[in-house]
Amino acid sequence: MTWAEQLVIVPILLPVMTGAALLLIDERRHVLKAAVNVLSTIALALVAIALLDYANTPTETNTPVTSVYLLGNWPAPFGIVLVLDRLSALMLVLTAMLALAAVVYSLARWHRSGPHFHTLFQFLLMGVNGAFLTGDLFNLFVFFEVMLASSYGLVLHGSGQGRVKAGMHYVVVNLAASSLFLIGVAMIYGVTGTLNMADLALRIGAVPASDRMLLDAGAGILGIAFLVKAGMWPLGFWLPTAYNAAAAPVAALFAILSKVGVYVLLRLSPLLFGVEAGPSSGFGDSWLLVGGMATIAFGAIGVMASQAKGRLAGYYILVSSGTMLAAIGIANVSATAGALYYMVSSTLAISAFFLLIELIDRVQDPSAGVLAITLDAYGEDLEEEETEEEIGVAIPATLAILGLCFAACGLLLAGLPPLSGFIGKFAILTALLNPEGLTEGGNLSVAIWAFVVLLVLSGLAAMISLTRSGIQAFWAPIEGIVPRVLLMEIAPVAFLLALCVGLTIFGGPVMRYMDQTAQALHTPHTYIRNVMTAPRVPPPAAPTAQEATP
Repeated sequence: MTWAEQLVIVPILLPVMTGAALLLIDERRHVLKAAVNVLSTIALALVAIALLDYANTPTETNTPVTSVYLLGNWPAPFGIVLVLDRLSALMLVLTAMLALAAVVYSLARWHRSGPHFHTLFQFLLMGVNGAFLTGDLFNLFVFFEVMLASSYGLVLHGSGQGRVKAGMHYVVVNLAASSLFLIGVAMIYGVTGTLNMADLALRIGAVPASDRMLLDAGAGILGIAFLVKAGMWPLGFWLPTAYNAAAAPVAALFAILSKVGVYVLLRLSPLLFGVEAGPSSGFGDSWLLVGGMATIAFGAIGVMASQAKGRLAGYYILVSSGTMLAAIGIANVSATAGALYYMVSSTLAISAFFLLIELIDRVQDPSAGVLAITLDAYGEDLEEEETEEEIGVAIPATLAILGLCFAACGLLLAGLPPLSGFIGKFAILTALLNPEGLTEGGNLSVAIWAFVVLLVLSGLAAMISLTRSGIQAFWAPIEGIVPRVLLMEIAPVAFLLALCVGLTIFGGPVMRYMDQTAQALHTPHTYIRNVMTAPRVPPPAAPTAQEATP
């Protein structure tokens, strides 16, 4: 195996080893624990970038790179496999960028608000990365549980009755989703006799008619578990409140968690229910399209109605997830490519917005937050004043910098030019309005037109709501003050926004990467072949008699 193929295990191994090591360090040694966490996260980001570069390497046969790592050196489908391709490499890099921004932001004060923050942070990264790399459903369940168990501790990190209440709702909903996950996996295994994703793709088409209903039922139950995590309406009612309640760096990192559910659906839908799935071909596509559009509509209404900025960001996560789900339901290469670009841009922007919210709220006097509670019909603003001493250097021209960052987030979330949010939405709209591959006879269906209208209206809703929030915060604040903002707090926001600017400048190469990723997803023959034929590492040669003689 090459050095790049050996790196596939590192995004899982590095966080779990770091998390275990952090448990052995006394909780009062904040500086040491923070240093270990930051160094590990930087190393993880470098590894993710190296894996992305490897996955994008052109091959002699012009086929997509699919690197398979056999844990325990057992061949598929009997052993556990990790699979790296363009999609999983993209998600690893996106996770690492969010983690880097969140951990630096937390160093100002948030990491000291509760015990074991750094350990939970690393275990969460281990679960998320494992979910992106695993090649079988059972280990996907294992990594899901590691991710969720860590997120339970992080969402409750800090103090306050509102945070505990919202956190407990989050725990209960996700425990129910985990139960559905396990039931769906058991039903699929009972019908097919395998949980390896590539092996499932080969066996689903040959499932007898007598077992087809049981297979579809298991896939439907499994899909509901993923849709709960993705936040599809009406299953995502918990998300805005839970994310608003979480600490700022935790909410910023949680922006990737809803994309884990989207990733799994994006991975499994064309792989298991493509054209070779027989009677199950296209299973659930229409439900994803309709459910995604309903989620966009629900999220847009929530964006317009929310006065608290944290809830506004939570509802925009629903808009982002709904857009991705509807694009998956269309099952078109061009739409998938545009949706992937949009997903990266929107996730970075939402994460930056969560970090920025806590800084902007300092512009108002704490007593002015009472008015926001009365204005918001959905709940209370759960952001709390921290009394710990701040460290670091405060930045000059604070209001100007916060205003520029807020304007950039507004452009990205509303999908307005010239930033990457506009390019992502434009790519999706271009794919939707091109009849080729979407409908028969060259005529766009009512569902496609509805999707187009919802995309435009969701951007309008975001623009109106963010403009209103910006006026309240910067133009006519209720009781304005110049907040103290540290360099380590604004730097992560600028970093995430700079990545969005980079997506805009290098839009051509990034879109080519997304096109190649979408094509590989919708034609998964290379993925299946590479997983099922991955060679085992040969054992070391036995020593000869002469070598064995001392």
